[in-house]
Amino acid sequence: MRRRTTAIIGGATLVALVAGCWGAAHAMGGAQPATTVAARPAAAVATSAAAPTPALTRTPTATPTPKPTVKAVARTCSIAAVARDPRLLHFQGAVLDVKTGKQLFGRGADTPSRTASVLKVLTTAAALHVLGPDYRLTTKVVAGSAPGEIVLVGGGDVTLSRTPAGSTPYYSGAAHLSDLARQVKKAWAADPAHKGGRITHIVLDSSYFGGPSWQPSWAVAERIDGTTPKMTALMVDGDRDNPYATVSHRSTDPVGRAGSVFAGYFGSVKVTRGTAPAGAKVLGAVHSQPVSTLVKQTLIVSDNTLAEALARVTAIVSGAGNTFSAEQAGTLGGLQTYGVDTTGIRIVDGSGLSDDNRVAPRYLTKLMVKVLHRDGALGALYDGLPIAGRTGSLSYSDRFQGAAARADGQVHAKTGWIDTGYTLAGIIHAKDGTMLTFAFYALGSISESTKYALDGITADTWACGAKLSNG
Repeated sequence: MRRRTTAIIGGATLVALVAGCWGAAHAMGGAQPATTVAARPAAAVATSAAAPTPALTRTPTATPTPKPTVKAVARTCSIAAVARDPRLLHFQGAVLDVKTGKQLFGRGADTPSRTASVLKVLTTAAALHVLGPDYRLTTKVVAGSAPGEIVLVGGGDVTLSRTPAGSTPYYSGAAHLSDLARQVKKAWAADPAHKGGRITHIVLDSSYFGGPSWQPSWAVAERIDGTTPKMTALMVDGDRDNPYATVSHRSTDPVGRAGSVFAGYFGSVKVTRGTAPAGAKVLGAVHSQPVSTLVKQTLIVSDNTLAEALARVTAIVSGAGNTFSAEQAGTLGGLQTYGVDTTGIRIVDGSGLSDDNRVAPRYLTKLMVKVLHRDGALGALYDGLPIAGRTGSLSYSDRFQGAAARADGQVHAKTGWIDTGYTLAGIIHAKDGTMLTFAFYALGSISESTKYALDGITADTWACGAKLSNG
Protein backbone atom coordinates (compact mmCIF):
# COMPACT_ATOMS: atom_id res chain seq x y z
CA MET A 1 0.00 0.00 0.00
CA ARG A 2 1.35 3.37 -0.97
CA ARG A 3 0.78 6.33 1.24
CA ARG A 4 -0.19 9.46 -0.58
CA THR A 5 0.77 12.85 0.80
CA THR A 6 -1.44 15.86 0.13
CA ALA A 7 0.27 19.24 0.24
CA ILE A 8 -1.75 22.05 1.89
CA ILE A 9 -0.80 25.46 0.48
CA GLY A 10 -1.79 28.61 2.42
CA GLY A 11 -3.10 31.38 0.14
CA ALA A 12 -2.57 35.11 0.65
CA THR A 13 -4.93 36.82 3.08
CA LEU A 14 -6.05 40.30 2.01
CA VAL A 15 -6.89 42.68 4.84
CA ALA A 16 -8.61 45.90 3.75
CA LEU A 17 -8.66 48.69 6.26
CA VAL A 18 -11.09 51.55 5.80
CA ALA A 19 -10.84 54.56 8.12
CA GLY A 20 -11.89 57.57 6.08
CA CYS A 21 -9.77 56.11 3.27
CA TRP A 22 -8.67 52.77 1.79
CA GLY A 23 -5.61 51.29 3.43
CA ALA A 24 -2.95 49.21 1.79
CA ALA A 25 -3.63 45.49 1.38
CA HIS A 26 -1.30 43.07 3.16
CA ALA A 27 -0.44 39.64 1.78
CA MET A 28 0.14 36.81 4.25
CA GLY A 29 2.05 33.58 4.07
CA GLY A 30 5.02 34.76 2.01
CA ALA A 31 3.06 35.77 -1.14
CA GLN A 32 3.96 38.90 -3.09
CA PRO A 33 2.10 42.06 -1.83
CA ALA A 34 -1.04 42.95 -3.79
CA THR A 35 -1.11 46.22 -5.74
CA THR A 36 -3.02 48.89 -3.74
CA VAL A 37 -5.08 51.67 -5.37
CA ALA A 38 -5.81 54.65 -3.08
CA ALA A 39 -9.36 56.11 -3.24
CA ARG A 40 -11.18 58.96 -1.59
CA PRO A 41 -14.74 59.07 -0.25
CA ALA A 42 -17.26 60.50 -2.72
CA ALA A 43 -18.33 63.28 -0.29
CA ALA A 44 -14.82 64.65 -0.14
CA VAL A 45 -14.71 64.88 -3.88
CA ALA A 46 -17.95 66.95 -3.94
CA THR A 47 -17.13 69.48 -1.20
CA SER A 48 -13.35 69.81 -1.21
CA ALA A 49 -12.21 69.67 -4.79
CA ALA A 50 -9.96 72.73 -4.42
CA ALA A 51 -8.26 71.46 -1.29
CA PRO A 52 -8.35 67.67 -1.21
CA THR A 53 -7.91 65.96 2.12
CA PRO A 54 -4.80 63.76 1.99
CA ALA A 55 -5.44 60.01 2.33
CA LEU A 56 -4.40 58.49 5.63
CA THR A 57 -1.78 55.77 5.37
CA ARG A 58 -1.78 52.93 7.84
CA THR A 59 0.48 49.93 8.02
CA PRO A 60 -1.54 46.89 9.09
CA THR A 61 -0.05 44.73 11.78
CA ALA A 62 0.70 41.23 10.51
CA THR A 63 -1.13 38.54 12.39
CA PRO A 64 1.27 35.70 13.23
CA THR A 65 0.28 32.33 11.78
CA PRO A 66 -0.11 29.94 14.70
CA LYS A 67 2.11 26.89 14.53
CA PRO A 68 0.28 23.58 14.72
CA THR A 69 0.65 21.83 18.01
CA VAL A 70 2.36 18.48 17.64
CA LYS A 71 1.33 16.15 20.36
CA ALA A 72 4.18 13.90 21.41
CA VAL A 73 3.42 10.20 21.32
CA ALA A 74 4.31 8.41 24.51
CA ARG A 75 6.69 5.65 23.48
CA THR A 76 5.57 3.06 25.98
CA CYS A 77 5.45 -0.10 23.83
CA SER A 78 8.52 -2.29 24.21
CA ILE A 79 9.88 -5.24 22.23
CA ALA A 80 13.06 -5.38 24.30
CA ALA A 81 12.10 -8.60 26.09
CA VAL A 82 11.12 -10.24 22.82
CA ALA A 83 14.46 -9.23 21.31
CA ARG A 84 16.16 -11.26 24.06
CA ASP A 85 14.27 -14.41 23.05
CA PRO A 86 16.99 -17.11 22.85
CA ARG A 87 15.46 -18.39 19.61
CA LEU A 88 16.67 -15.18 17.97
CA LEU A 89 20.26 -16.12 18.85
CA HIS A 90 22.52 -13.14 18.17
CA PHE A 91 19.88 -10.52 17.37
CA GLN A 92 20.42 -7.25 15.53
CA GLY A 93 17.72 -4.86 14.47
CA ALA A 94 16.59 -1.36 13.66
CA VAL A 95 13.17 0.27 13.29
CA LEU A 96 12.65 3.71 11.75
CA ASP A 97 9.59 5.97 11.85
CA VAL A 98 9.22 7.10 8.23
CA LYS A 99 7.40 10.35 9.03
CA THR A 100 9.81 11.64 11.66
CA GLY A 101 12.96 9.97 10.39
CA LYS A 102 13.77 8.87 13.93
CA GLN A 103 15.07 5.45 14.84
CA LEU A 104 12.64 4.05 17.38
CA PHE A 105 14.50 0.84 18.16
CA GLY A 106 18.03 -0.37 17.70
CA ARG A 107 20.14 -3.37 18.67
CA GLY A 108 23.46 -3.53 16.86
CA ALA A 109 21.85 -1.26 14.28
CA ASP A 110 25.14 0.15 13.01
CA THR A 111 27.07 -3.14 12.93
CA PRO A 112 27.52 -4.52 9.40
CA SER A 113 26.63 -8.24 9.40
CA ARG A 114 25.63 -10.99 7.01
CA THR A 115 22.20 -10.41 5.52
CA ALA A 116 21.32 -13.65 3.71
CA SER A 117 18.88 -12.92 0.87
CA VAL A 118 17.96 -9.49 2.20
CA LEU A 119 21.05 -8.46 0.21
CA LYS A 120 18.87 -8.80 -2.91
CA VAL A 121 17.32 -5.45 -1.94
CA LEU A 122 20.68 -3.77 -2.55
CA THR A 123 21.30 -5.77 -5.72
CA THR A 124 17.98 -4.86 -7.30
CA ALA A 125 18.06 -1.22 -6.16
CA ALA A 126 21.45 -0.80 -7.83
CA ALA A 127 20.30 -2.56 -11.01
CA LEU A 128 17.24 -0.33 -11.31
CA HIS A 129 19.48 2.73 -11.28
CA VAL A 130 22.43 1.53 -13.35
CA LEU A 131 20.52 -0.49 -15.94
CA GLY A 132 17.15 1.23 -15.72
CA PRO A 133 13.75 -0.45 -15.47
CA ASP A 134 13.40 -0.93 -19.25
CA TYR A 135 16.79 -2.55 -19.88
CA ARG A 136 16.67 -6.06 -21.38
CA LEU A 137 19.37 -8.74 -21.46
CA THR A 138 20.13 -9.95 -24.97
CA THR A 139 21.18 -13.31 -26.36
CA LYS A 140 22.28 -13.19 -29.98
CA VAL A 141 23.77 -15.21 -32.80
CA VAL A 142 26.37 -13.71 -35.12
CA ALA A 143 28.21 -14.97 -38.18
CA GLY A 144 31.41 -16.83 -37.43
CA SER A 145 34.83 -16.32 -38.98
CA ALA A 146 34.70 -19.45 -41.15
CA PRO A 147 32.22 -20.77 -43.73
CA GLY A 148 29.24 -22.56 -42.15
CA GLU A 149 30.05 -21.12 -38.71
CA ILE A 150 27.80 -19.19 -36.35
CA VAL A 151 28.40 -17.97 -32.79
CA LEU A 152 25.83 -18.15 -29.97
CA VAL A 153 26.65 -15.21 -27.69
CA GLY A 154 25.36 -15.16 -24.12
CA GLY A 155 24.41 -11.78 -22.67
CA GLY A 156 23.66 -12.77 -19.10
CA ASP A 157 20.01 -13.69 -19.65
CA VAL A 158 19.64 -16.61 -17.25
CA THR A 159 15.91 -16.76 -18.01
CA LEU A 160 16.42 -17.80 -21.65
CA SER A 161 14.38 -20.97 -22.06
CA ARG A 162 14.77 -24.25 -23.88
CA THR A 163 11.05 -24.93 -23.55
CA PRO A 164 8.89 -24.76 -26.73
CA ALA A 165 7.86 -21.30 -27.90
CA GLY A 166 4.45 -20.45 -26.49
CA SER A 167 4.96 -22.46 -23.30
CA THR A 168 5.32 -20.89 -19.84
CA PRO A 169 8.54 -21.95 -18.11
CA TYR A 170 9.47 -21.07 -14.52
CA TYR A 171 10.56 -17.60 -15.64
CA SER A 172 7.32 -16.29 -17.07
CA GLY A 173 7.72 -14.26 -20.25
CA ALA A 174 11.22 -15.60 -20.97
CA ALA A 175 12.70 -15.62 -24.46
CA HIS A 176 12.96 -19.02 -26.18
CA LEU A 177 15.95 -20.62 -27.88
CA SER A 178 13.59 -21.96 -30.53
CA ASP A 179 12.71 -18.41 -31.57
CA LEU A 180 16.39 -17.54 -31.84
CA ALA A 181 17.08 -20.61 -33.98
CA ARG A 182 14.18 -19.72 -36.29
CA GLN A 183 15.58 -16.20 -36.80
CA VAL A 184 19.04 -17.58 -37.59
CA LYS A 185 17.76 -20.08 -40.15
CA LYS A 186 15.75 -17.37 -41.89
CA ALA A 187 18.69 -14.93 -41.99
CA TRP A 188 21.06 -17.65 -43.17
CA ALA A 189 18.81 -18.73 -46.00
CA ALA A 190 18.24 -15.14 -47.14
CA ASP A 191 21.96 -14.38 -47.50
CA PRO A 192 23.18 -15.07 -51.07
CA ALA A 193 26.73 -15.43 -49.79
CA HIS A 194 25.89 -18.86 -48.36
CA LYS A 195 24.71 -20.21 -51.74
CA GLY A 196 22.66 -22.92 -50.12
CA GLY A 197 25.43 -24.01 -47.75
CA ARG A 198 24.31 -25.22 -44.36
CA ILE A 199 25.38 -24.34 -40.85
CA THR A 200 27.99 -26.87 -39.75
CA HIS A 201 29.68 -25.33 -36.72
CA ILE A 202 28.31 -23.52 -33.64
CA VAL A 203 30.68 -21.63 -31.35
CA LEU A 204 29.50 -20.92 -27.80
CA ASP A 205 30.59 -17.53 -26.46
CA SER A 206 30.05 -16.97 -22.73
CA SER A 207 32.81 -14.40 -22.29
CA TYR A 208 30.45 -11.65 -21.13
CA PHE A 209 30.96 -12.97 -17.58
CA GLY A 210 34.57 -13.47 -16.47
CA GLY A 211 36.40 -15.12 -13.60
CA PRO A 212 35.27 -18.18 -11.66
CA SER A 213 31.69 -19.30 -12.19
CA TRP A 214 31.28 -20.33 -8.54
CA GLN A 215 31.79 -17.92 -5.64
CA PRO A 216 34.38 -19.60 -3.38
CA SER A 217 32.38 -18.99 -0.17
CA TRP A 218 29.28 -20.78 -1.50
CA ALA A 219 28.52 -24.32 -0.38
CA VAL A 220 28.46 -26.76 -3.31
CA ALA A 221 25.24 -28.14 -1.84
CA GLU A 222 23.42 -25.06 -3.15
CA ARG A 223 23.95 -26.27 -6.72
CA ILE A 224 23.19 -29.89 -5.95
CA ASP A 225 20.09 -29.02 -3.90
CA GLY A 226 18.86 -26.85 -6.74
CA THR A 227 18.95 -23.21 -5.64
CA THR A 228 21.98 -21.80 -7.48
CA PRO A 229 23.86 -22.60 -10.71
CA LYS A 230 27.39 -21.87 -11.77
CA MET A 231 27.16 -18.30 -12.99
CA THR A 232 27.80 -18.12 -16.71
CA ALA A 233 26.64 -15.56 -19.27
CA LEU A 234 25.07 -18.30 -21.39
CA MET A 235 22.56 -20.70 -19.84
CA VAL A 236 18.95 -21.79 -20.19
CA ASP A 237 16.20 -21.82 -17.53
CA GLY A 238 18.65 -20.84 -14.80
CA ASP A 239 20.38 -24.16 -15.62
CA ARG A 240 17.56 -26.13 -13.98
CA ASP A 241 17.10 -29.79 -14.81
CA ASN A 242 13.38 -29.05 -14.69
CA PRO A 243 12.69 -25.74 -16.49
CA TYR A 244 9.28 -25.41 -14.81
CA ALA A 245 10.39 -25.86 -11.18
CA THR A 246 11.45 -23.28 -8.61
CA VAL A 247 14.05 -25.58 -7.08
CA SER A 248 15.79 -28.07 -9.35
CA HIS A 249 19.24 -29.65 -9.59
CA ARG A 250 21.75 -27.57 -11.58
CA SER A 251 24.43 -28.98 -13.86
CA THR A 252 28.20 -28.73 -13.83
CA ASP A 253 28.20 -27.09 -17.29
CA PRO A 254 25.45 -24.50 -17.96
CA VAL A 255 27.10 -23.35 -21.19
CA GLY A 256 27.26 -26.90 -22.53
CA ARG A 257 23.61 -27.51 -21.70
CA ALA A 258 22.52 -24.39 -23.60
CA GLY A 259 24.76 -25.20 -26.54
CA SER A 260 23.50 -28.75 -26.82
CA VAL A 261 19.88 -27.61 -26.93
CA PHE A 262 20.60 -24.94 -29.53
CA ALA A 263 22.60 -27.30 -31.73
CA GLY A 264 19.62 -29.63 -31.82
CA TYR A 265 17.79 -27.16 -34.07
CA PHE A 266 20.47 -27.46 -36.77
CA GLY A 267 21.00 -31.20 -37.17
CA SER A 268 24.50 -32.59 -37.17
CA VAL A 269 26.86 -29.75 -36.24
CA LYS A 270 30.15 -29.32 -34.42
CA VAL A 271 29.97 -27.40 -31.14
CA THR A 272 33.00 -25.65 -29.63
CA ARG A 273 33.77 -22.80 -27.21
CA GLY A 274 35.18 -19.45 -28.27
CA THR A 275 34.41 -15.78 -28.83
CA ALA A 276 32.58 -13.92 -31.55
CA PRO A 277 34.52 -11.98 -34.20
CA ALA A 278 34.48 -8.22 -33.66
CA GLY A 279 31.78 -6.50 -35.66
CA ALA A 280 30.24 -9.76 -36.87
CA LYS A 281 26.87 -9.65 -38.62
CA VAL A 282 23.95 -10.34 -36.29
CA LEU A 283 21.76 -13.20 -37.53
CA GLY A 284 19.23 -13.16 -34.71
CA ALA A 285 18.57 -11.88 -31.19
CA VAL A 286 16.10 -12.46 -28.36
CA HIS A 287 15.59 -10.41 -25.22
CA SER A 288 14.67 -10.98 -21.61
CA GLN A 289 11.82 -9.31 -19.80
CA PRO A 290 12.68 -5.72 -18.72
CA VAL A 291 14.74 -5.28 -15.57
CA SER A 292 11.66 -4.01 -13.70
CA THR A 293 10.06 -7.44 -14.22
CA LEU A 294 13.29 -9.32 -13.47
CA VAL A 295 13.55 -7.43 -10.17
CA LYS A 296 10.08 -8.57 -9.13
CA GLN A 297 10.86 -12.16 -10.17
CA THR A 298 14.07 -11.97 -8.14
CA LEU A 299 12.45 -10.72 -4.95
CA ILE A 300 9.11 -12.47 -4.73
CA VAL A 301 10.56 -15.94 -4.15
CA SER A 302 14.20 -14.94 -3.59
CA ASP A 303 15.71 -16.24 -6.82
CA ASN A 304 19.49 -16.52 -6.43
CA THR A 305 20.17 -16.99 -10.14
CA LEU A 306 18.46 -13.81 -11.26
CA ALA A 307 20.01 -11.83 -8.42
CA GLU A 308 23.49 -12.96 -9.43
CA ALA A 309 22.86 -12.10 -13.09
CA LEU A 310 21.59 -8.62 -12.21
CA ALA A 311 24.58 -7.96 -9.95
CA ARG A 312 27.03 -9.04 -12.64
CA VAL A 313 25.42 -7.08 -15.47
CA THR A 314 25.18 -4.02 -13.20
CA ALA A 315 28.93 -4.28 -12.58
CA ILE A 316 29.62 -4.64 -16.30
CA VAL A 317 27.45 -1.75 -17.44
CA SER A 318 28.81 0.52 -14.69
CA GLY A 319 32.35 -0.24 -15.87
CA ALA A 320 33.43 -2.02 -12.68
CA GLY A 321 34.27 -5.32 -14.39
CA ASN A 322 32.67 -8.68 -15.17
CA THR A 323 33.67 -10.90 -12.25
CA PHE A 324 32.38 -11.55 -8.74
CA SER A 325 35.04 -9.19 -7.41
CA ALA A 326 33.56 -6.32 -9.47
CA GLU A 327 30.15 -6.58 -7.84
CA GLN A 328 31.16 -4.56 -4.76
CA ALA A 329 32.00 -1.50 -6.85
CA GLY A 330 29.13 -2.04 -9.28
CA THR A 331 26.45 -2.36 -6.63
CA LEU A 332 27.69 0.36 -4.29
CA GLY A 333 28.12 2.74 -7.20
CA GLY A 334 24.53 2.09 -8.22
CA LEU A 335 23.31 2.74 -4.68
CA GLN A 336 24.99 6.15 -4.38
CA THR A 337 22.15 7.87 -6.20
CA TYR A 338 19.75 7.15 -3.33
CA GLY A 339 21.73 9.33 -0.94
CA VAL A 340 22.21 6.78 1.85
CA ASP A 341 25.75 6.35 3.18
CA THR A 342 27.15 2.95 2.15
CA THR A 343 30.22 3.07 4.40
CA GLY A 344 30.98 -0.34 5.92
CA ILE A 345 29.01 -2.38 3.40
CA ARG A 346 30.78 -5.40 1.96
CA ILE A 347 29.37 -7.24 -1.07
CA VAL A 348 30.83 -10.47 -2.42
CA ASP A 349 27.83 -11.72 -4.39
CA GLY A 350 24.42 -10.56 -5.58
CA SER A 351 22.18 -13.08 -3.86
CA GLY A 352 23.30 -12.90 -0.22
CA LEU A 353 24.24 -16.57 -0.25
CA SER A 354 27.70 -15.87 1.12
CA ASP A 355 28.43 -15.49 4.84
CA ASP A 356 30.95 -12.81 3.86
CA ASN A 357 28.45 -10.08 2.90
CA ARG A 358 28.11 -7.24 5.42
CA VAL A 359 25.31 -4.65 5.74
CA ALA A 360 24.16 -2.79 8.88
CA PRO A 361 20.44 -2.95 9.76
CA ARG A 362 20.22 0.85 9.95
CA TYR A 363 21.28 1.14 6.28
CA LEU A 364 18.40 -1.06 5.21
CA THR A 365 15.85 0.99 7.18
CA LYS A 366 17.01 4.14 5.42
CA LEU A 367 17.04 2.56 1.97
CA MET A 368 13.56 1.17 2.57
CA VAL A 369 12.25 4.72 3.07
CA LYS A 370 13.39 5.41 -0.51
CA VAL A 371 11.68 2.21 -1.62
CA LEU A 372 8.43 3.19 0.08
CA HIS A 373 8.52 6.58 -1.63
CA ARG A 374 9.29 4.86 -4.96
CA ASP A 375 12.32 7.09 -5.54
CA GLY A 376 13.73 6.78 -9.05
CA ALA A 377 12.65 3.39 -10.35
CA LEU A 378 12.36 1.82 -6.88
CA GLY A 379 8.63 1.31 -7.32
CA ALA A 380 9.49 -1.97 -9.03
CA LEU A 381 11.37 -3.06 -5.91
CA TYR A 382 8.47 -2.15 -3.62
CA ASP A 383 6.05 -4.03 -5.87
CA GLY A 384 8.26 -7.12 -5.74
CA LEU A 385 8.49 -7.36 -1.94
CA PRO A 386 6.63 -10.36 -0.48
CA ILE A 387 3.62 -9.49 1.68
CA ALA A 388 3.01 -11.29 4.96
CA GLY A 389 0.32 -13.95 4.55
CA ARG A 390 -0.37 -12.88 0.98
CA THR A 391 2.43 -13.21 -1.58
CA GLY A 392 5.79 -14.79 -2.29
CA SER A 393 8.11 -16.12 0.36
CA LEU A 394 5.99 -14.57 3.14
CA SER A 395 2.89 -16.48 2.05
CA TYR A 396 4.34 -19.92 2.77
CA SER A 397 2.61 -21.99 5.42
CA ASP A 398 5.50 -21.57 7.86
CA ARG A 399 5.50 -17.75 7.84
CA PHE A 400 3.47 -15.36 10.02
CA GLN A 401 1.54 -18.10 11.75
CA GLY A 402 -0.20 -18.09 15.13
CA ALA A 403 -0.08 -14.73 16.91
CA ALA A 404 2.12 -13.30 14.15
CA ALA A 405 -0.77 -13.67 11.68
CA ARG A 406 -2.26 -10.45 13.10
CA ALA A 407 0.19 -8.57 10.86
CA ASP A 408 -0.95 -10.35 7.67
CA GLY A 409 -1.06 -7.96 4.75
CA GLN A 410 0.73 -5.23 6.70
CA VAL A 411 4.38 -6.29 6.31
CA HIS A 412 6.08 -5.87 2.93
CA ALA A 413 9.53 -7.36 3.36
CA LYS A 414 12.40 -9.32 1.87
CA THR A 415 13.16 -12.63 3.52
CA GLY A 416 16.60 -14.10 4.07
CA TRP A 417 17.79 -17.55 5.01
CA ILE A 418 21.21 -19.15 5.01
CA ASP A 419 22.63 -21.80 7.30
CA THR A 420 23.88 -19.16 9.72
CA GLY A 421 20.97 -16.75 9.87
CA TYR A 422 17.37 -15.73 9.25
CA THR A 423 16.78 -12.12 8.25
CA LEU A 424 13.81 -9.93 7.37
CA ALA A 425 13.75 -6.30 6.23
CA GLY A 426 11.14 -4.03 4.75
CA ILE A 427 8.15 -1.85 5.52
CA ILE A 428 5.47 -2.17 8.19
CA HIS A 429 2.04 -0.51 7.92
CA ALA A 430 1.58 -0.41 11.69
CA LYS A 431 -1.68 -0.96 13.54
CA ASP A 432 -1.94 2.73 14.45
CA GLY A 433 -1.31 3.86 10.87
CA THR A 434 2.37 4.69 11.38
CA MET A 435 4.70 3.76 8.54
CA LEU A 436 7.82 1.99 9.79
CA THR A 437 10.85 0.56 8.05
CA PHE A 438 12.76 -2.24 9.75
CA ALA A 439 15.59 -4.74 9.45
CA PHE A 440 15.90 -7.72 11.80
CA TYR A 441 18.74 -10.28 11.81
CA ALA A 442 18.79 -13.52 13.83
CA LEU A 443 22.31 -14.89 13.40
CA GLY A 444 23.85 -18.12 14.62
CA SER A 445 22.92 -21.79 14.64
CA ILE A 446 19.37 -21.30 13.42
CA SER A 447 16.37 -23.61 13.58
CA GLU A 448 12.75 -23.43 12.45
CA SER A 449 11.92 -21.75 15.74
CA THR A 450 14.25 -18.88 14.80
CA LYS A 451 12.05 -18.05 11.86
CA TYR A 452 8.91 -18.10 14.01
CA ALA A 453 10.51 -15.79 16.57
CA LEU A 454 11.57 -13.40 13.80
CA ASP A 455 8.02 -13.19 12.49
CA GLY A 456 6.79 -12.74 16.07
CA ILE A 457 8.97 -9.72 16.84
CA THR A 458 7.94 -8.19 13.51
CA ALA A 459 4.26 -8.59 14.41
CA ASP A 460 4.93 -7.06 17.83
CA THR A 461 6.54 -4.08 16.11
CA TRP A 462 3.42 -3.74 13.94
CA ALA A 463 1.28 -3.65 17.09
CA CYS A 464 3.44 -0.96 18.74
CA GLY A 465 3.59 1.49 15.83
CA ALA A 466 4.63 5.01 16.84
CA LYS A 467 4.64 4.01 20.53
CA LEU A 468 7.57 1.64 20.01
CA SER A 469 10.30 2.34 22.55
CA ASN A 470 13.97 1.48 22.57
CA GLY A 471 13.85 0.20 26.15
